[in-house]
Amino acid sequence: MNELNLTTGVNFLEANTNAITLEELTEQCVVPTWANQELTISHQDFIRTVHDAACNVFAGETINTPEIRVSHIVRGRIPSALGKRSSELLESEKTQFFQRLAFAFTIPSLHECIDGQRLELCIGGVRNYSDLNLYRANRGMEKFTVFIGWRVNVCSNQVLTGEGVRLSFEVMSLHDLYKAVLDLFYNFNLEKDIELLQSLTQVRLDERTFAQIIGRMRLYQALPSYLQRRIPKLLITDSQINNVCRDYYNNPNFGHKGNTISMFDFHNLLTEANKSSYVDSYVQRGINATEITLGICKALQGESEYSWFLG
Repeated sequence: MNELNLTTGVNFLEANTNAITLEELTEQCVVPTWANQELTISHQDFIRTVHDAACNVFAGETINTPEIRVSHIVRGRIPSALGKRSSELLESEKTQFFQRLAFAFTIPSLHECIDGQRLELCIGGVRNYSDLNLYRANRGMEKFTVFIGWRVNVCSNQVLTGEGVRLSFEVMSLHDLYKAVLDLFYNFNLEKDIELLQSLTQVRLDERTFAQIIGRMRLYQALPSYLQRRIPKLLITDSQINNVCRDYYNNPNFGHKGNTISMFDFHNLLTEANKSSYVDSYVQRGINATEITLGICKALQGESEYSWFLG
């Protein structure tokens, strides 16, 4: 197995996050503890566990090193400096960790081409310390999100159908996490996922239908809750829908071509907009983007579940 650095220069996630290396996580960040002073599972161990599981399942393939994004820094101090003013703290007395983390890495030797775009198998995870009650007396279950899907190479858009996503692995140890991740990877059907995405290229929207769908998506945000409950869930925000509109005209890869757009391109406009999501909503909205796209495809063919989005 070869490990390669990612050099695309395009982030898979952007909003309110910063890039960090595995070494920086290990050397510059402390690991939070439970109230009984037992360590939680560290971010770096989470990443290494998922990466090791991928190396096991996809042995012999080329596996890239993880890209890591973090947000919501928590600053603290060592116990011996508890009585000092913040301005008096030495650098050696300061501590920090990041509450939220997302990472992803591709396996470029496992790739497909859809509508002229290269897609590479992509694996990643999300973790949010705010999901845990660290003040409980005894160690509790720890929650992790792990996904396997495809990434569009030209733009780092993450394609998640939901089949390869577990939003809340609850585990007590790295061993339990490793076993759960292995199970997720072994049960992911690469060919089925690609066939589903390939089907999106067969359906096209003219500009009028695209505008109708976008208008309904904007209306969804303002609907009374009792009406929203009657319609399939839409998690894409107003600002992200605005980005979809802008990219319909300006995106060189997935914008309109001859006043039409394929549903594969439409899906990529949604996943491109999703890169502005916060860490804790990124995966859910990625899945929702696929659900919305597939649902609209079915509505165009006469099914009723997502027909509201067609007007």
